[in-house]
Amino acid sequence: MAGHSKWANIQHRKGRQDAQRSKLFSKLAKEITVAAKMGDPDPDKNPRLRLAVKEAKSVSVPKDVIQRAITKASGSESENYDEIRYEGYGPNGVAVIVETMTDNRNRTASNVRSTFTKNGGNLGETGSVSFMFDHKGEIVYPLETGSEDDIMMAAIEAGAEDVEHDDDGHYIYCADTDLNDVSNALEATLGESTSTKLVWKPQTRTELGLEDAQKLMKLIEALEDDDDVQNVTANFDISDEVAAAL
Repeated sequence: MAGHSKWANIQHRKGRQDAQRSKLFSKLAKEITVAAKMGDPDPDKNPRLRLAVKEAKSVSVPKDVIQRAITKASGSESENYDEIRYEGYGPNGVAVIVETMTDNRNRTASNVRSTFTKNGGNLGETGSVSFMFDHKGEIVYPLETGSEDDIMMAAIEAGAEDVEHDDDGHYIYCADTDLNDVSNALEATLGESTSTKLVWKPQTRTELGLEDAQKLMKLIEALEDDDDVQNVTANFDISDEVAAAL
């Protein structure tokens, strides 16, 4: 469980979250536009759009940016994006999943492949690593929301499958197709979540030393800097000592 939360803390300490704020807003706006274009522009009638808007609000994307992204979906100049997943390996055999939205498949494929190669990884075929992950809905609540027992009971009643806890919060997991229903049920009981989204949850994790962790971070950060890349997931774990040294 430590891998993703420590990774987030590392990024925060390095100031990447502030430096990448506009890029993050752009990625979330793109997801909102695609979700609105695929279904109803009303979030209450479009589960994917509702979740996209909720995730955007959780990181303080301004309301006008969200509305503009929804409006853009119905415009004649709205781009058509393809959702493509790339899979490969990073340093020390760490499995990496890269989710993209692109209006130019050739550009994105070339950029992703080049980024893997330049940073000590290699791009594989679709399906080459995704079998090592479970596609799940993830709903995150801060620790002060309640005790582990309280969160567990609320999760069970909402139809969730699993709950994990660490120093950063409570992580509630459900089937990917149940995310909208489970998040609605939890919201009625626990209030607004910190984050609600679909994730690739590693079945196992590879423990990394400092050198390999530094190489992997460099690969992940390079991938995330690509405007076509929406999410990057890797099945790694690091100790507190390694996290502190990064």
